[in-house]
Amino acid sequence: MDIVERFISYTKINTTTDRDKGAAGIMPSSEGQRVLANKVADELRALGLQDVQVSERSILTATLPSNVDYPLPTVAFFGHLDTSAEQTTDTHAQILPYQGGDLCLNQEQQIFLRQSEFPELSEYIGDDIIATDGTSLLGADDKAAIASIVNMIQYLQQHPEIKHGAVKVGLVPDEEQGLRGAKVFDVKSFGADFAYTLDCCGIGELVYENWNAGDAEIIFTGQSAHPMSAKGKLKNSLLMAHKFIAMLPGGEAPEYTDGREGYYWVKQMQGNSAKTVLKMDVRDFTEQGYQHRMAFLAKLAENCASLWGTESVKCHLADRYANVFNSLQGESAYPIDIAEQAYRNRGIEPKVIPMRGGYDGAALSQNGLPCPNIFTGAHNFHSIYEYLPVKSLRAASDVLVEVVKLTHDRFRDGTKA
Repeated sequence: MDIVERFISYTKINTTTDRDKGAAGIMPSSEGQRVLANKVADELRALGLQDVQVSERSILTATLPSNVDYPLPTVAFFGHLDTSAEQTTDTHAQILPYQGGDLCLNQEQQIFLRQSEFPELSEYIGDDIIATDGTSLLGADDKAAIASIVNMIQYLQQHPEIKHGAVKVGLVPDEEQGLRGAKVFDVKSFGADFAYTLDCCGIGELVYENWNAGDAEIIFTGQSAHPMSAKGKLKNSLLMAHKFIAMLPGGEAPEYTDGREGYYWVKQMQGNSAKTVLKMDVRDFTEQGYQHRMAFLAKLAENCASLWGTESVKCHLADRYANVFNSLQGESAYPIDIAEQAYRNRGIEPKVIPMRGGYDGAALSQNGLPCPNIFTGAHNFHSIYEYLPVKSLRAASDVLVEVVKLTHDRFRDGTKA
């Protein structure tokens, strides 16, 4: 099966993550993820992979055995099954030739990819572009990854002259809900030495830095009273929360930051005068900066409690995931070297970027499996304007083949990973 045909077949399965079910601990949160996992499992079995398993949580694992008689490290490739909850409708993918200017997605509804809004389109003149009809996500995040991985396996099986060690495949559910699948993935029994996710955007992007990420929940407890007799009695928890927010550092919010600048994100607030719950995300690229931000929130809550009463403010802090860069230092940096060389061998200059978000590799790396992030080739994740140039999709799969070749060449003399 051609990679484009394979990708489009995956987009026909609605795998939208279900936030409510995810919050209730259900995994996978949507049945479509299970359907896709089983479909890919059947394809991998047909391609001759071994130990193909789909768990009760729809975590798929499979192994392409080594075709050499000497030891080599095992490399793995990961994608995620779910798509973002920003749009829940079924996908109607189409292949559109692009000759420049604006690209019409839906003539009836007058939906266009405007070059003025998406100037990177000019890089794909003469290419075919996969997009939707403008009424849904495309789902290249992350079905382009799955198509690239399966296509890589197909290519290796069709070319037995390419020598390689064991190659493993891992697909996980519910990445779009805080890396839920990757967090419960059994790295130890999987048996890979290093891995790559495919979960970043345009051709050439390479990620091995992301946030140190944490969650903050601050609970404000007030005292309700009827307004006719409220003087000296009413303690309005909503106003406490607003005052707390006003004391956060100015300019350190997502809408004011970019690059490697961290932030506090006031994400959700619910309550009434008696009790208000404030939820925040905390993000920083450096461990020192992250710890400073978490300590600042704890101290601010403590100071507010000293003003408003000991029981009036409670702060709960939790770590979500760590910067993958923490796991790719020193002797553990070789997956980065292999990826960069694989790009260059395919005529692609690596565009190393820090990811202002999380990806499954952060959780996998934290659990002992070093995991940089390779491009899918797609643009505008989580948007109805998501699109995927065909040449970029093919390039992603070509890079994976190159990674497998380089792993063999680097370690065939017995060098330890």
